[in-house]
Order: sequence, then C-alpha cells, then structure tokens
Amino acid sequence: MSGPRLSVVVPFYNVGAYIGDCLDSIARQTFADFEAILVDDGSPDDSAVLAKEFCDRDSRFRIVEQPNAGLGPARNTGVEHATGEYVTFVDSDDLVTRHGFGMMIKALDQTGSDFAAGNARRFNNSYGVRPSWLHAQAFTADRLATHISETPQLVLDRMVWNKVYRRSFWDEYDYRFPAIRYEDYPVTLKAHLDAVTVDTIAAPVYFWRERESGDSITQQKFQLANIRDRVVSAGLVLDQVQDALPAIRHRVHAHFRQIDLHAILSAFGTVPAEEEQHLVELTTELLDRLDDAVLVNSPRLAQLQFDALRAGDLEFLHAVALDPDTAQDALPRVKTDYALATSVREVAWIDGELAVRGTAELRHLQAKPSSLRIGLMVGGWNHRLPVRRFLAEDLRGERNLVGFEVRVSPALLAKCPPGPAHFDVRLRAGGIRRRDKLRGQKAGSPGWPPGAWIDDTSWIQPGPGKDGAFAVRRLVDPCRLTTIEQTPDALVLRGTSAYDEPSLFVSRPLSGGEEQLPLEVHGRDFTAWLPIRPILEEINPDDPFSQRTTRAFRMREPGGREQVLLWTAGDRLVSHAERGRVVMLTRSNGGYVNLHESPIRTTATAAVAAGNKLVVRGPDWGDVSFSWRRYLPDSDDHVDLECRRTVSDDGWAAVVDMEALEPAEWILFATAPDGTAHAVQCEPFLSSRLPLTVTRGPHTLAVRPLAGTLHLEVT
Repeated sequence: MSGPRLSVVVPFYNVGAYIGDCLDSIARQTFADFEAILVDDGSPDDSAVLAKEFCDRDSRFRIVEQPNAGLGPARNTGVEHATGEYVTFVDSDDLVTRHGFGMMIKALDQTGSDFAAGNARRFNNSYGVRPSWLHAQAFTADRLATHISETPQLVLDRMVWNKVYRRSFWDEYDYRFPAIRYEDYPVTLKAHLDAVTVDTIAAPVYFWRERESGDSITQQKFQLANIRDRVVSAGLVLDQVQDALPAIRHRVHAHFRQIDLHAILSAFGTVPAEEEQHLVELTTELLDRLDDAVLVNSPRLAQLQFDALRAGDLEFLHAVALDPDTAQDALPRVKTDYALATSVREVAWIDGELAVRGTAELRHLQAKPSSLRIGLMVGGWNHRLPVRRFLAEDLRGERNLVGFEVRVSPALLAKCPPGPAHFDVRLRAGGIRRRDKLRGQKAGSPGWPPGAWIDDTSWIQPGPGKDGAFAVRRLVDPCRLTTIEQTPDALVLRGTSAYDEPSLFVSRPLSGGEEQLPLEVHGRDFTAWLPIRPILEEINPDDPFSQRTTRAFRMREPGGREQVLLWTAGDRLVSHAERGRVVMLTRSNGGYVNLHESPIRTTATAAVAAGNKLVVRGPDWGDVSFSWRRYLPDSDDHVDLECRRTVSDDGWAAVVDMEALEPAEWILFATAPDGTAHAVQCEPFLSSRLPLTVTRGPHTLAVRPLAGTLHLEVT
C-alpha cells in the first residue's frame, strides 16, 4: 500500500487553547490524502491530551514525542517521521484554509516545481481577519514555474508554513531548521535560491494568529534572547545572499534594514540597564553586516540612530525609541520632508451629488495659511471642484485647517469614462507646492463607499483605483440585482442583464469552482432561484477562523463575455438563520453582490448617538449579552463595559452611556449564555455609513469598522 501524498508536520508546545482548532482545520482539507505528524515538544499543558484525542478520532493523525528542544528541532523531527511525496508545516496555534494544500499540490503536479507557496491572512479576536502585510507584497498574482530571480519580491516570503515542498527537493538539499527563534527565514530563502522553479498562489492558504497578549515568538520582539536569535538568523540569511544576484542581495539587505534593524532599535526604549551593552553589541553586529548602499538610503532619523549606536550615545537611542515622532519633528527640515499627505474620511451622496470629505496637509510643516485646489481628472481634463475647508485633526494630532469637502455633480460624473477617474490635489503653503492624487482611504465609508444612479443607465461607484488612489468609476448599463424575495426554501433574485440570453453563475472566489443557477429571462430582465438548504448543509468554510464562505455572482453571455453582478437592491442585507447558521445576501466593498454563509455571528446593522447614549442595533439571531471591550496592553486580559440590551420586532439594541467610555480603543463583543464571546460583525451597509463621530465634552468618539468588526475609538 502506497503512503500518503502529503505529510503535514505540526510541532506543538503549550497551545492547549488553540491546537484543537488548528487540527480541525487540517482535517477539513479538500485534499484528503495526507498524514499529520504531531510533534509533542515536551509540552507542559494539556496540548498532548487534546492531540491524542484527535488522533483517536482520525487515523491520519499520529503523535511523536520528544523532550523540549524548540520549534526548529521539533520540525526536523517531524520531517524525519514523514513519509509523503510532499511535506508542509503548520504552527499549532494557526489555521489552514480548506483548499490550500490542494491548490498548491495541483500546481506542483502541473509544473513539476520544487515547491509552491501561497498568500496568508492574520487574525485574532479583536480585529478579525485581515491581510498579512509581508505576504500581500509577495503574492500579488498566481505565478507558475517562477523563481526569486524573476519575482524578487519573494525575498519577503520568509515563513515556512505557507508552502508545500516536494520531499525529494527537501532531501536533496538536506534542509534543517536551526535551534533558534526566527528559524524559518534561513530555510525558506535558501529554498528559493536552490529551487529551479516555484509556484505562487495569490489566494490565502494559511491563517496566521496574532495573539492579543503578544505571547508568540514573533511578538516577543523586545526580549534580549529573542533579539539575539533574530540577529543570528539574519546572519545566516546574509551569508546565503553574499554571492546572489545584486537585485536579490539588495532587497534582502534593504528588508533587514527596514524591518529587523528597525525593530531592534525600538528595543532601546524598554531594555533594562543591565542589558543595554548586550543590546548595543547585537544591534551593531547586524548593522555592520548591512551594505552601505542600503544604509545611506535610509531615512535621516535612522541614519542618526546608526551614528548614535556607533558612538555609544544611548541617551539618543532611548529618546528616539520612546518617542520617534518627537525626534523626527526635531530634525532640521529639507525640501523632500514636506510631502503631500491626504486622506479620505467620509464618502456619501448628498442631494444627488457625490460628497467626499478628507484631509490634505504637508508632512512636518507647522500649521500655516495654505491654498488647496482639488479637481476630478476626466479624459485628461482637470475639472476644478469647489472646496470647503474646515478644522480637522492633522498628522500631529492637533486641530488645524486641514479638513476639506468636495462635491461632484451628476453632470460631471456623467462625463466619466468606464475606467477610474481620480482626484487631483494641489496644496500650496508659503513657497512650497505639492501635487498628488487623493489617497489614504480610512475605515468606514471610504472603504465601503456607496454607489448611486446618476441617470437611467449610469451607475457611479467610488472606491480605490488600480494604484490605490481614490477614484470614481461609471458603469454603463451594468448587470445588476434590483430586488430580493425570501421564500422558506430559497432566495429569489431579480434584476437586469446587460446581455441577451444570459446565464448566472455563483462561485467561491477563494476555493474556486462555480455553479449555474436556474434562471428565467424576459428580455433582459431575469429571475434566479438560490436554494438555501444546500448552502447551509455544506459546512466546510473557506475561512477557517470566522467559519465563513463567500460566494460571488457573474452573468455571462453565450459568447463568453461576463460581468460581476452589481448590487442595486437597496441598503439592507437579506438574511436567513437556521440551526445555528446564517446565510446573508449583501454587497462587497466594490458594490457587487456577495453571499456569506457562516455560523451565526451577531451582526450590527445600525449605530446612532441618542443624547448621551451610543446605540448599536442588529437582527436578533440568539440570546447574547453585549459589552464594549478594551484589551490591556500586551495582554489577553480585558476590561468590559456592559451594555443595556433590549429586543423588539426590529431586533436587538445595545445601549451604553458614552461618558462611561474612557479614552481607549473598544470593540463591541457579544457573549452567549455558555460564556463564549465574539466580536460583533459590522454589516457592509453599516460600514458604508460610518464613521459615526460624536463629541462629548473633552472627548471625541468615533465608531468605525476594522477588519469586519465594530470598533469605537475614544480620544
């Protein structure tokens, strides 16, 4: 009997709170031909008991025990016991997507590459799920049979766990993890250099936990032992790129300067006096390894830190680490410091016009009289807009005349081409003039901007353009959803197609595949039936943390042209809850139709200030209590401020006295009778109406969505 195709190595140590969810996410894989080697690295808690119980339920899982030696040696032990054609690694407090292994193995079977790697997401209870910054830079597209020399941003792909390696490749180069923290990068970068080709997947294959307590290896960055291992790891990587292509060498050195060296210099703000000299030695060791060409192109404040380090000026290093903003402000200014900084704070439709509110200022420039011009660029022409200016919080946290509002008329919007039209911003203060596109969308309506009809056939959808700048798009006669009807067994979707004889398909963007929906067509008007029960019965989510699966809709003509289905069906979601799960039909942040299926998660659909009360409302899907929660710094401990809960035919309401909310960042949590708690979700239509900003006495309260959950910032 042949062995499994894939070996999954899962070392664990003191992760009793997380290992069950981790192993469950592995067991749910669509690629089922695997073995999971669980390496008990001398764990002192009940992790081993939980792991053994899981092995008893699923024969694909087995345990290997060893005395505590650390994550790297535990991974090495796992590889020694692995028998598969491929090998992958999972950290025991993380999660894997149901389709990840299958997508990577499918690519490897197709290309013969040495390994495949995919995108990743970060997650925790406070912020939900959001992109991992490093992986978002490296995994911008599917690339089959590429190489780090062709795709140099793969220099940033420094983790081992978002990959599937061909075992023959692993053994050929005899990869071994060193017995240090930050053990991944010396292995992963060498593999990128050794490989003939690799495959990259833009879809997320891995969910990387970020603990509120900071109690993970990568979050303990200011501990001296952690810093020592970080420098050792960096030295191993720098040795590997000593003779690499100049572009790769430069990017590695620049990455260490930007990320690792910056983090280590920040430790001077908290280092105990008895460890100062050790920290100086470790920081100098890394600094001396980096190329001068990288260091001389560093920001000026960083260069002053380098000079202070070499001169032994600990007082300056302490001051910068404790308050880098003040240190930056104290530098003599040069012309390039005064860059234009813009933000989009609110987007709304007022009296038929598109209203955009934001800020525009020059970095590092004290408030002084300025002139501001904003225009909409349409077909190469700059259409100047009336600008209303007002006091708003600037980059220094002070209130100055940096706020603006512009409104765009339907007549001008009607001139926009199908492609994005961006806003041109020009600011002059004294003799300094700056110009750039409007950028910096904040949470709330800038991230979920509402669209609107400006005539019978033209829909305007604001949002980010391809370069991230804020823009507007005019969609002419789009395929669109206009009404939704709920029946006991199905959602009935009605709308208008841009095509004759259209077909409607529903797909899962993360895991792929599509299904055609039954469709009745009269001219270009259509009616489609979406059965609810098959969706509820398929409990195998694409998102292993929120347990949510998202589906998108496309209309297709017989010739193959297609459009994503636009939402024009009002400003409220449609939901169906049954047996602990819920189906929600709503809009995406780009204004298109999305279907979400997940366990019931309490969802907010409205937030208002009523007198001195903050009231949040949502559909009543179960018996929960509400509280605004703030986490203590670097801790899983938290403080809860209970809300008064009421229930009516319209759903639940959570009411709190705004004066009781002290300055902090708060998250609205719902707690079930069994004590389990989760952050309240922020429904997309509510996101499109936020932020809600209220001033009470000396404090300002701002309600806004962050990573899909409802947050309140009190300043």
